[in-house]
Amino acid sequence: MASSQLKERLQSAEDWILSNQNPPSSWPWTWLYKVGRTAYALVRDVISGQLTLHAMSLVYTTLLSIVPLLALSFSVLKALGVHQRMEPFLFQFFQPMGPQGIELAEKILGFVDNMKVGVLGSVGLALLVYTVVSLLQKIERSFNMIWRVPDMRSMAQRFSNYLSVIMVGPLLMVSAIGVSATIFSSTMVQTLLEIEPFGSLILVISRFTPFFLVVGAFTFVYIFMPNTRVKLRYAFIGGLVAGVSWQAGGMLFASFVAGSAKYAAIYSSFAIGIILLIWTYLNWMILLLGASLAFYLQNPGSVAKRRQVQLAPELQEKVAVALMWMVAKPFHDGDPAPQQEVLEHQMRVPGEVTRGVSDKLIRAGLLTLAGRNGDELVPGRTLEHISVEDVLQVVRRDDDRIVNRLPALVPMERLWSSHQDRKASFAELLRNPDASSRQSPETERNAHSTDD
Repeated sequence: MASSQLKERLQSAEDWILSNQNPPSSWPWTWLYKVGRTAYALVRDVISGQLTLHAMSLVYTTLLSIVPLLALSFSVLKALGVHQRMEPFLFQFFQPMGPQGIELAEKILGFVDNMKVGVLGSVGLALLVYTVVSLLQKIERSFNMIWRVPDMRSMAQRFSNYLSVIMVGPLLMVSAIGVSATIFSSTMVQTLLEIEPFGSLILVISRFTPFFLVVGAFTFVYIFMPNTRVKLRYAFIGGLVAGVSWQAGGMLFASFVAGSAKYAAIYSSFAIGIILLIWTYLNWMILLLGASLAFYLQNPGSVAKRRQVQLAPELQEKVAVALMWMVAKPFHDGDPAPQQEVLEHQMRVPGEVTRGVSDKLIRAGLLTLAGRNGDELVPGRTLEHISVEDVLQVVRRDDDRIVNRLPALVPMERLWSSHQDRKASFAELLRNPDASSRQSPETERNAHSTDD
């Protein structure tokens, strides 16, 4: 009895999250509603295994690419003699792993210092660049999976964009560190340090400066890596949550490593390798979860029971009719044409569904793109020549012509074209085998009218 009541409550909560036609409009229920939907989608993605699979793949690629990546990133900093300023961030990454993590960071920096990019030769340099680009390409593929982006950047864009970020990104990070150090050491700030409460506030800000830089790095990755447009506010929220999770995860992992002496006794010298794999995996999971958070905040209609929404005929037909209505009404009233992205938010259905339906309507000429940026929808013909039946026929049409592959033994013309035969049971239709080869009365009338 208790279990059935619990299931009913969970089902009602799920219906309130996923199928609520009248979402709350007052605070704090609006905030609770958005948090509940986003948390539901994140948990669903983790349970489905897509995020964990991509995180494990990135762990393997990271182990192969960490030294070449740091070598290319530090090459510009070495030329300017400021690469020491980036080393604390590398030590901060390995710090939760304990003393062995610091030792591992020193070894990695030793490998980077010994790697002379200028003496590798053309083949060695090409392999070095390819290793780094392959890592960033796999990161982009993971982010595109999260953002439902089917196409990746072109090969030329990958090399130009990736290498520019790898070479210039650390320089910008060092510049930010230098600017913050200059500000905190200025005369005005030193004067404010002697005045309370400004002195305590400045000390808190200076202590949290590395955290702000980490949040900025996460935000930049969420904007740059997906091959689509990501809004700054959602990328910042994802970066802020990921930064807090990273700091909290580091403290929890440090306590885990401190109490894992038995693992060192079991695995001996392999323990540090296993700990490195776990810590790298947790970092990638935090990064991907932050990207998923930014995606669901920007696309709340994509929250559904399944990650890949089943394109049921009922869903496509009703979305097509609703989309045509929402485009035709402002056109009829003389209002500005709506943007496709705005319509997706108003319809509160996954974007891949609305885009697939709108593409069909555009190809059929019932809708057309307009506006300065080509992102507004207007009717493709006069409203007098667009009917609901036209919209339904376009949605039901098989553009790939796969329906033509159905075997000729099935009397599709009789079963599908006659409304009277659709109501009959298959037992009634099969009682007379010869009836399957005859045309339905409606088909015969159409044929006679055509002959006339």
